[in-house]
Amino acid sequence: MHCFSGSVETAKECIAMNFLISLGGPVTFKNAKTPKEVAKEIPLEHLLIETDAPYLAPHPYRGKRNEPSLVPLVAEEIARLKGISVEEVGMVTSSNATSLFGI
Repeated sequence: MHCFSGSVETAKECIAMNFLISLGGPVTFKNAKTPKEVAKEIPLEHLLIETDAPYLAPHPYRGKRNEPSLVPLVAEEIARLKGISVEEVGMVTSSNATSLFGI
């Protein structure tokens, strides 16, 4: 689910249909309650991270042009919310992407 902005309940419904949930820059926004809840509640094995470039740059670049070099900021916020290392977020979401795209 590209640039997911729905609720935890909707994310769970999507996962039940065998979709992955992709989070981008909005999860880093200070007032982004729903994406933060999704990041906390949805198991890492069902998450992807993305840029949605050129839109939705993560904090502190909000409102500017987004680019792939900013993806680590999304991973850092997910790691913080889950209380795990950014390396674990990177490894698992990379594995999820590899599996999804057959690469």
